[in-house]
Amino acid sequence: MNKKIKSLIQYAIILALVVFLVWWSLASIKPDQWPMIKHSLTNANYWLLVPVVVALLASHLSRAIRWKILMEPMGYKPKLSNTYMAVLIGYMANLAVPRLGEVLKCTILARYEKVPADKLVGTIVAERAFDLVCLLIVMVITIVTQTGLIGDYLYEMLASTFGSKTRGFSIARIGLLVGILVVIIAAAIFIFKRFSHIGFIQKIRKILEGIWQGLTSVRLVRKKGWFFFHSLFIWTMYLMSLQIGMYALAETSDFGLKVSMAVLFSGSIAMIVTPSGIGAYPILVSKTLSLYGLDEAYGKAFGWLLWTVQFFQQLLCGGIALILLPYLNKQKDDHESTTGNRHQDTQPGSSQETGSAMATPQ
Repeated sequence: MNKKIKSLIQYAIILALVVFLVWWSLASIKPDQWPMIKHSLTNANYWLLVPVVVALLASHLSRAIRWKILMEPMGYKPKLSNTYMAVLIGYMANLAVPRLGEVLKCTILARYEKVPADKLVGTIVAERAFDLVCLLIVMVITIVTQTGLIGDYLYEMLASTFGSKTRGFSIARIGLLVGILVVIIAAAIFIFKRFSHIGFIQKIRKILEGIWQGLTSVRLVRKKGWFFFHSLFIWTMYLMSLQIGMYALAETSDFGLKVSMAVLFSGSIAMIVTPSGIGAYPILVSKTLSLYGLDEAYGKAFGWLLWTVQFFQQLLCGGIALILLPYLNKQKDDHESTTGNRHQDTQPGSSQETGSAMATPQ
């Protein structure tokens, strides 16, 4: 199949999924829930959204610094301002086309910093690999710190699926589930080895190998301590932006970091499912908050509010960066050109100096 046609089909599927999720999120709101959502958003403290945006911008700045750290082993040291603006533009591009931002920020930095774009691909893989690890850590922390709530939820889910009508869990059914999982894992290993020549299998292996290479590439980083610090700081800012956002609504203002941690995990999953979480973010966030006793209407109000803030932050800041980037670099080029000309004029033997010497009386 032609690559362009294949890409169009993929984008069409993603667009259809986004439209469906947005429709589902709005259609699932019951008539009696609309006044609750309106009341919640009308009485929100919108000034608290300012530090939410500041926390998000701080996380993006930290991401730009971490990206620079990954480039240093290759001998490249781009300006932080160019790197930061490339990151902001990348986020804006992801609003339109999934993963376009990853490609665009590489090409932008290559244009203004003379860094080969193809050599930046490995740094992007490394970043995404560590983001995946951080997401898994968030999941583990959420489960460990809230074993009671999550344990009860999993128990009810498993009981409804594998429960026995006569006496709780059926050992036979649980054993069957474990057996199925073992078979699936064994089958996956066999398929990867036996059908490694098939294109689809090769793509999956390439993705898994890329993640592994990204994780192991940190051994080449010179500033390992700073790399891990910025990885932690990025996700801490994500958590803080959610926690501050909780205070903006009266209905969520009593929730603490444990709830924000759970929302961070579900919201991050939504960002993976659709471009920037369009449609999926409010659904998963409201479902998560409902586990803590919050009415689903207020959960959707919070989900739509936080998603809207992130959307316009990425759109506006990315647009500003797109305008500033060529202007700032033009100023730099003009300054370098002027400096170079002055240096050339003052070199021994230049026409200006020679002319002056000839005009000087002996």
